[in-house]
Amino acid sequence: MSSLVETLVNDGRFDTFVSAIQASNLSDTLNGTGPFTVFAPTDDAFAGLPEGTVDRIMDDIPSLTSVVTYHIVPGQLASDDVITQESLKTVQGSNVKLRRMDGRAFVNDAMITDTDLRADNGVIHSIDAVLLPPAK
Repeated sequence: MSSLVETLVNDGRFDTFVSAIQASNLSDTLNGTGPFTVFAPTDDAFAGLPEGTVDRIMDDIPSLTSVVTYHIVPGQLASDDVITQESLKTVQGSNVKLRRMDGRAFVNDAMITDTDLRADNGVIHSIDAVLLPPAK
């Protein structure tokens, strides 16, 4: 197996998220011992944001770091563990809400589209939207 970042890179659906991880200097953390659970937005999820949003976020490193860490939860939570929770505290410090509807699982308003991509230091669940942390 490989680290979370290597797993995201090798998958091929998460290039924008990997770029965000690298730009926010979180590669070492996500290549470290962990474990972490990552709710990873696909490239299609980033493409669904309003035009210019990705560039604006990528140019603001503090905001970018906040967005990336809002997708990461300490600990390794397989899909069976995730769906039993109502909320999870992210590395960013805010909680994400979890819910099930019509047989699908959601993190905030993002649908979990693929689960349990395993890495040596955690697990990845792909999502179809980018999670934006609550305004402070």
